[in-house]
Amino acid sequence: MRITGITAQPLILKLKEPYTIAYETVTETTNILLKIETSRGITGFGCAAPDLHVTGETPTEVMKTLDQTVRPALLRTDPMRPALLMQRLDDLTVRQPSLLAAVDMALHDILGKVCGLPLWKILGGFRDRIKTSITIGILPETETVREARERAGQGFRSLKLKGGRDVESDIARVIRVREAVGAGIELRFDANQGYSLTEALRFVEGTRSARLELIEQPTPRGEPDLLGRVTATAPIPIMADESLMTLRDAFRLARRNLADMVNVKLMKVGGIAVALQINAVARSAGLEVMVGCMDEAALAIAAGLHYALARPNVHYADLDGHLDLLDDPTSGTVTLKEGILYPSAKPGLGFGA
Repeated sequence: MRITGITAQPLILKLKEPYTIAYETVTETTNILLKIETSRGITGFGCAAPDLHVTGETPTEVMKTLDQTVRPALLRTDPMRPALLMQRLDDLTVRQPSLLAAVDMALHDILGKVCGLPLWKILGGFRDRIKTSITIGILPETETVREARERAGQGFRSLKLKGGRDVESDIARVIRVREAVGAGIELRFDANQGYSLTEALRFVEGTRSARLELIEQPTPRGEPDLLGRVTATAPIPIMADESLMTLRDAFRLARRNLADMVNVKLMKVGGIAVALQINAVARSAGLEVMVGCMDEAALAIAAGLHYALARPNVHYADLDGHLDLLDDPTSGTVTLKEGILYPSAKPGLGFGA
């Protein structure tokens, strides 16, 4: 079997409701749908979600690299040798993790379709479903409480609140949400690098009564020692997100005990294969893993889900990036029921022929 065709299509996907995080307000996102065709009539699909703030890429750059580098490097090669092909692309490209993630997804999709099995079973098959949190952006206190109640009423048992702009406002919102939803709902908080060390510790102290499950990336990723000091001081788990971009980052975080947990996003790290390697490092160091996402079409969410289902150390999921996207052509590759995500029973990632 050989790769006979590689095509890509930008998807400009608007959000039903814009949301705000520490450094931007998001109204739409651009994903790139990748299709790899083979001589046996099996087609693999992948999805890139480039984000200049997080992955360092733009959609234009990804499309250019796909055309000028990926296509000539992969045409007429054997798609059943993904480790070789991904190493070749890694050597040929300057860091473009969401692009590599899309190719990695498509090759894994082909593998699943050749085997006739959903990908999560091939990768390990530890569980067949997982609870996901739902994210609430930075909103005024009353609106935050209203949305938290609505999401809990929809069946979500885990809510993630965004913050990082004003620590006292963040504390007040967390306390009000806990009062509104009760003790049975898990609360997580993500500062998106917005706090200084003093602010992070103030937030930890101010929200003790809310019994947060975890705090995600409180301090800037360029100052790892600050993250480590929060981790050493806080009585609740501290998770690294933006501080984890590569396999080597995972090793550094683990070696220096800079975090209790890590958030693995396929778009940040370059795909499923690298994510599995990072999970192995985390597990060996006693760090729990959450699979996260960007604003991603359902196909990319499916890839993260299949990774999460495959390994016992991936205890948490934050796979909600597709829920507010309009006109997503890949919808249906995952199913959400009362806050639980289920994969498609179709081979591979569950999309297309």
